[in-house]
Amino acid sequence: MFIKVQNNQFIKNGKPYHFIGTNFWYGAHLAAKESGDRERLLNELNVLKKNGITNLRIMAGSEGEDHLPYSIPVSLQPKPGVYNQDVLEGLDFLLSEMQKRDMHAVVCLSNFWYWSGGLSQYVSWVTNEAIPYPNDTNNWEKYMRFTAKFYTNKDAITAYNQHLDTVITRVNSITEIPYSEDPTIMSWELANEPYAMQNKKAYQKWIENSSLLIKQLAPNQLITIGGEGNTPFPWFTNNSCLSDYNFDSLDYITIHIWIQNWEWYNPNKHEKTFAIALKKAKNYIEEHVAIAKSLNKPLVLEEFGISRDHLKYTKDSSVNHRNQYFKAIFDFLCENIENKSSFVGCNFWAWGGFGIIHTPGEVSNNNGEFIGDPAHEPQGWYSVFETDEATLQLIKEYNTKLNMFHTNYL
Repeated sequence: MFIKVQNNQFIKNGKPYHFIGTNFWYGAHLAAKESGDRERLLNELNVLKKNGITNLRIMAGSEGEDHLPYSIPVSLQPKPGVYNQDVLEGLDFLLSEMQKRDMHAVVCLSNFWYWSGGLSQYVSWVTNEAIPYPNDTNNWEKYMRFTAKFYTNKDAITAYNQHLDTVITRVNSITEIPYSEDPTIMSWELANEPYAMQNKKAYQKWIENSSLLIKQLAPNQLITIGGEGNTPFPWFTNNSCLSDYNFDSLDYITIHIWIQNWEWYNPNKHEKTFAIALKKAKNYIEEHVAIAKSLNKPLVLEEFGISRDHLKYTKDSSVNHRNQYFKAIFDFLCENIENKSSFVGCNFWAWGGFGIIHTPGEVSNNNGEFIGDPAHEPQGWYSVFETDEATLQLIKEYNTKLNMFHTNYL
């Protein structure tokens, strides 16, 4: 059965569907037969399932040549319209194994950020302009404005639309089920964290047109943007959740919260900054719960996390502060579910599982094993590993609690 939306709730098999899931963006690449590690992939899924983590946000879009700076080492789409069959079949394998475990995928189709190619790569392909990587220039605004040119470039949008068609109409080579008819896929996302920037009108037209296209291709599955919400930092993103999501073709709202990146929280001053940061995080959720209520749509917090204690990057460093943060967010989720608000699920960032931190605290070209931290960020920063037993126990306990809500909710 497909997950549906009824008013401001997700419905699965006639009952409300709530979840504490994770971001497993590299799942399809890990599942590739030649360039991935299917044995590890199966172990990852088993550990996730064991701990009640059955909603996985994955990427089905990585653009550009292999081994680009700060990016996924083996690309899904190395050239416009040209696909790496090994990675595509990895996506097939991932979805088939998720189906066996009654898991659901939130499938993100592209990215505002360059760690998977994304919208900036489409711009570069059609204009032949070099991508101004902020790791090189330390100028994030310049990169963001470059990427936002995507919304006004017809050729770039055409290439993106062709990618949507290729992925969404694909027939799984293992299950022989078309992606658009597979209930394993809960939803499609236009992109990860797209920002309007200087092209707000064109941005919202892209949202409308893209979501309508997906709705035509996959009428039984849900659609969302994949964005942060109103994005308080930096201020010039020019996003407006109320107007961005005010389209009938969008089924639910997503938000991301980054208390550390947004300079609300300092991991080296936990006692002084945590309480204030948590209050701001809850206020951000409540701000968007109000928007979701006005639009009568569910709300998912699909990215949130903080570093290991005192900004350490190795697996053996403690995560007491992270566990404190996760518990507070999970409690707030449960409170909202009990009150039947629009806030119905969350996905923490990000699953590192059995991966190895090859360059702790440093960026990587990801020539080693995949973990939750993309190559352009310090490795070991936000990843939750299989050795983080207290974190996994916490997640398991709250997912068990959510399962009780399912039976007692109606």
